[in-house]
Amino acid sequence: MWPSNKTIRVMVVDDSIVARTMLTRGLSSHPQIEVVGSGFSARDAKNKIQQLKPDVMTLDVEMPGMSGIDFLKTLLPVYPLPVILVSSLNLRVFDALAAGAVDFVRKPDATQNNEAFINNLCQKVVTAASARVRRPAPTPAAPAGTAPGGSASLQPAAVPLLGPKPILDQVIIGLGASTGGTEATLEVMKRLPADIPGMLIVQHMPTGFTSMYAERLNRLCQMEVKEAAHGDVIRRGLALLAPADHQMRVVRSGTRYTVSCIPGGEKVSGHRPSVDALFLSMAEQVKCRMAGIIMTGMGRDGADGLLQMRKQGAYTIGQDKESCVVYGMPMVAYNIGAVQIQASCENIASVLLRHLTQLS
Repeated sequence: MWPSNKTIRVMVVDDSIVARTMLTRGLSSHPQIEVVGSGFSARDAKNKIQQLKPDVMTLDVEMPGMSGIDFLKTLLPVYPLPVILVSSLNLRVFDALAAGAVDFVRKPDATQNNEAFINNLCQKVVTAASARVRRPAPTPAAPAGTAPGGSASLQPAAVPLLGPKPILDQVIIGLGASTGGTEATLEVMKRLPADIPGMLIVQHMPTGFTSMYAERLNRLCQMEVKEAAHGDVIRRGLALLAPADHQMRVVRSGTRYTVSCIPGGEKVSGHRPSVDALFLSMAEQVKCRMAGIIMTGMGRDGADGLLQMRKQGAYTIGQDKESCVVYGMPMVAYNIGAVQIQASCENIASVLLRHLTQLS
């Protein structure tokens, strides 16, 4: 946690002077944030960063010359700085997160409230100041014909099937994550087989991005992944991602389980979608076997719900401190007794699969 009496030095990088001015003024209104400088391009930022020594950087994804993604790939291996992406609705945000950015916010359009955007950005900057920065892994050479953006065209690696074990048809898995979760969740999901029991995922994310994230997971993982819709049936081989600005909950009808996805409504634990909303509904509704996974993120969303799931017999896993971008949600869950076992995001899948294969 960043000390409350210590100022967070922020550098703003965007090719638009209008955007730089808005971000600088907005961030400077926060009592704990000082904007120490700005850059109009990746090259300009690279030349200034050693002198300004920011604690956090905000970065546009699409800029002339070197893109924000390429900038991250050259910057983070030598200067592991927490970076918040400030982007329009753009699929390349996920490539930038894969390159090591900590989090992202969507640039406001004519229909959005600037004050709400600035408040959200300030909150993410404060969170990022104490985040663990992932250094991007070396990118393998792309085969001929690979589409720009690289990762979107990769084929998922083969994962052995669990096989036709009837008991696994009656298992539901819930997973919740926030800051750093887009890549951490992918690390788990890509190690799971196509016939995994039905999964429900909550990832804190701005409106418009959850459908793109679901499509990304669907391309890179063995199982089918889709953005959830109200009434979707929970079934083996399918992972449902909660839509942004909706609460996703489990609904039981006999032995059949579906999801309720309601737009708007009250936030739960400060979020919509909320991990607690999902986990608490699982604890209340699910009468078959279940598992819960809580991953990287600030705050405590999901901790109380996971505890209730464990009390109802669920097998519960928390991401460990060393692999978290922000060890907040999993830490609270562990401290209150909601977590049975901790594991790195690279090992959570094997821990879960070991548990599933032992069910009888």
